[in-house]
Amino acid sequence: MRLVIQRAQSAQVVVDNKVVGKIGKGLLVLLGIATDDTEDDVDWLVHKLLNLRIFDDEGGVMNYSVQDVQGDLLIISQFTLLAATKKGHRPSYIRAAKHETAIPLYESFLAKAETLLGQTVQRGVFGAHMEVSLVNDGPVTLHIDSRARE
Repeated sequence: MRLVIQRAQSAQVVVDNKVVGKIGKGLLVLLGIATDDTEDDVDWLVHKLLNLRIFDDEGGVMNYSVQDVQGDLLIISQFTLLAATKKGHRPSYIRAAKHETAIPLYESFLAKAETLLGQTVQRGVFGAHMEVSLVNDGPVTLHIDSRARE
């Protein structure tokens, strides 16, 4: 499971010309689910995401988590994060989980994040063509992979 996390001043996702998810200060999270991901990956990444200290304290040092600043979350599924680009010029998405595996893990990720954060998590529409906009704060952008637990 892979995350691209962007600290946001604001972000939104539009499907069919309708805003389906919108946040103010918080995190825009792109979530890619691999064929071999499990609930263990969900648990580890949700904990990591909610506790990352990437918001500035009063001294301008990144000491606060999204929970500490009572920030919002917008989590969007994105199978292209699992692209293999080693050979050729056309990415391969063979590592990306199929709907029957990915949807339950995506829903689990959202539910656990909401429970631990104590608020509604904004989301995209799984499998839809989405238009995502972001005002990146910093910019701060991180990549985390549950296979490389650093």
